[in-house]
Amino acid sequence: MPVAKIAPSVLSSDFAQLATECNRMVKDGADWLHMDVMDGHFVPNLTIGAPIIKALRKHVTAFLDCHLMVDNPEKWVDDFAKAGASMYTFHIEATDQPLELIDKIHKAGMKAGVAVKPNTPIDKVYDIADKMDMCLVMTVEPGFGGQKFMANCVPKVKALRERFPNLDIEVDGGLSLENIDQAAEAGANVIVAGTSIFNAEDPKDTITKFREKVNAFQLHGV
Repeated sequence: MPVAKIAPSVLSSDFAQLATECNRMVKDGADWLHMDVMDGHFVPNLTIGAPIIKALRKHVTAFLDCHLMVDNPEKWVDDFAKAGASMYTFHIEATDQPLELIDKIHKAGMKAGVAVKPNTPIDKVYDIADKMDMCLVMTVEPGFGGQKFMANCVPKVKALRERFPNLDIEVDGGLSLENIDQAAEAGANVIVAGTSIFNAEDPKDTITKFREKVNAFQLHGV
């Protein structure tokens, strides 16, 4: 199973001090930084875009895991590549040509991730799983932070892990120390968490505990 990676969701940070907040997370042990990109169309909210990623990249060397919750994800690949994004994750529901989009992302020099909303069957990505670098299983409806973890999405993670043992599988939505075992036991190795890390009394300890949980289930198998 791939190595554990903890990716604090920057959506829960203080945007007025974005670079400082990002570097604080890295100092506290974050492996990646999860950047939520929303366009107000695919999801009913607006957040950051490529200009923010470009500005942030001048001050942050970390792996930027960009989750594009947007219509027409093909349109923004070059902009995010030039801005310094490390991973470009699009929604399977947002395109009719996922293989072509994955190829475009790779040619632009980024890793390609594919996200799946809670009501989308996981077999939608089976035919393209060998081309993508990561699958993101949403455990909340995309669009807002601070939502409650949807445990009924966990079987998707298990199905993916059994079928694709070497794939990075990311889980995003409502993750906390109270429910991380469910995601880790199912086979998730990339953990996104926003409020549970940024609002923690000791973010470093929380990140460490997330990693320990994932590694414990890797050690004993899933």
